Amino acid sequence: MTKAQKTIEVAVPEDDHPQPLLAHLVELRQRLVYSTSGFVVAFIIAYLYSEEVFRFLVQPLAELLSEQAGRRLIYTGVAEAFLTYIKVAAFTAFFFAFPLIAIQIWLFIAPGLYRDEKRIALPLMIATPLLFFAGACFAYYVVFPKAYAFFLSFETPAVPGGLPIQLEAKVNEYLSFVMRIVLAFGICFELPVLLTVMANVGIITAKGLIGKWRIAVVGIATLAAFITPPDVMSMVGLMAPMVALYALSILLVKCVEKRKEKE
Repeated sequence: MTKAQKTIEVAVPEDDHPQPLLAHLVELRQRLVYSTSGFVVAFIIAYLYSEEVFRFLVQPLAELLSEQAGRRLIYTGVAEAFLTYIKVAAFTAFFFAFPLIAIQIWLFIAPGLYRDEKRIALPLMIATPLLFFAGACFAYYVVFPKAYAFFLSFETPAVPGGLPIQLEAKVNEYLSFVMRIVLAFGICFELPVLLTVMANVGIITAKGLIGKWRIAVVGIATLAAFITPPDVMSMVGLMAPMVALYALSILLVKCVEKRKEKE
């Protein structure tokens, strides 16, 4: 086989079997059915355990208030508690159904990818849910205790002629706060995946990332200040891992560039 023939062979997707548009639409419908079915099953199971899941989400706050009797979460709307459990179930179902959804996306797009694209796409598909899970765990175990301690520090006891200032959070607002922070950290931890994809299509280079690291740090600080609670600990808690992930991304981009040079 000549060099030109080898080049042509590499430039053609391995599983490239031309199919009519209708066949692609049928397969897309099948992947959507599998993904939706997985989400629905996960939602039903999550709703059955929604009270336990919500208790788990409340645990960082409950531990800080464990020595104070009478502390509670409240709801003021008739359907607020029910809708909160629905949100808990949907949030949990998406969290656990995401790997299945990612697999269905991979199975749909894989036949049309070139060999070198598969080598980069499959690891990224695997890394995406893992990094999201790592970001969610970091928010839950590291950021939440520090943030709650900061907010509770503004409570004041009762004084003669005055009233105490005490937290009585609504269940819906508390859940919205937790979901926003967990999703924010999970998405921000996808930074290596985003930069690796951009490097693979030639948008960025390792040299460019190194040369603009100061701008990147300022951008990370701005983003952290915007999406985290208004306290220094939460902001630093997001900045530190994102800067580390930025450095990791530079190494990954260098690996992508070396692979391209060899090819």
